[in-house]
Amino acid sequence: MVPADEREALRALLEWQIELGADEAIGDRAVDRFAEGDRAARDAEPARPGPTAAAEARDATGQPPAAPAEAADIDVAVAEAEAAAAAADSLDALREAIAAYPHCELRKGARNLVFADGNPKARVMIIGEAPGRDEDRAGRPFVGRAGQLLDRMLAAIGLDRNAEDPRRAVYITNVLPWRPPHNREPTVEEIRMMLPFLRRHIELVGPEVLVLMGNTPCQAILGRKGITRLRGKWTEAMGLPVLPTFHPAYLLRTPSAKRDAWSDLLALRARLGLGDSDRKEES
Repeated sequence: MVPADEREALRALLEWQIELGADEAIGDRAVDRFAEGDRAARDAEPARPGPTAAAEARDATGQPPAAPAEAADIDVAVAEAEAAAAAADSLDALREAIAAYPHCELRKGARNLVFADGNPKARVMIIGEAPGRDEDRAGRPFVGRAGQLLDRMLAAIGLDRNAEDPRRAVYITNVLPWRPPHNREPTVEEIRMMLPFLRRHIELVGPEVLVLMGNTPCQAILGRKGITRLRGKWTEAMGLPVLPTFHPAYLLRTPSAKRDAWSDLLALRARLGLGDSDRKEES
């Protein structure tokens, strides 16, 4: 029998691995890590052009080669996303269109489509990056530790995702509706494919203010990254005032940034015209 102290150590190690995204105990088949290492070393070697490389670099007209098929496939996928998003005349229809969209590979590894949460009549629409492990399981955005911190942050300025009063309500979604494997950063191609749905989502909700939490929504909506430079500075997109700020997950990793995040919250409260009477005590 394993001693109690060893059991606690093993449990702590398992929880740490789960927090890092290792939430599957085994794979479908055994993996030869030594062979993987040899293959990675070979892949790292620089490619050596063959004798026909120079000829293949131009076609018969002397022009550069056409774009790879993958790029053309992405363009087709984006065009189909734009058509499907434009045809959605309600939030329910938009959710169904996203669920039926076949081109984003993330859907194959996700447990649930994470669409949105909160009051769609809210004045404030918050856009995050992508679902995490807890969100993927629950099918709702911002429900893990970062989501709990977000709820406390909003309550501190009088906002609540569960509020029925649009004046105090928020509506929350993400750039991507499916969880990337191991919580990795979304790729440019994934953002491009899902951006038409996000834009239509914003149009259907019609908020007064957009709050972009983290680099990925800034990249998607503003076409810029660098949240430490962008945060706290009001800008505009899609005809709406936009406030970039830190993602709550970043604040959990970097508590020293909470002071700047609080400054951003105060700027949002001032923009909405909320007074002290609307504020709740932070839990």
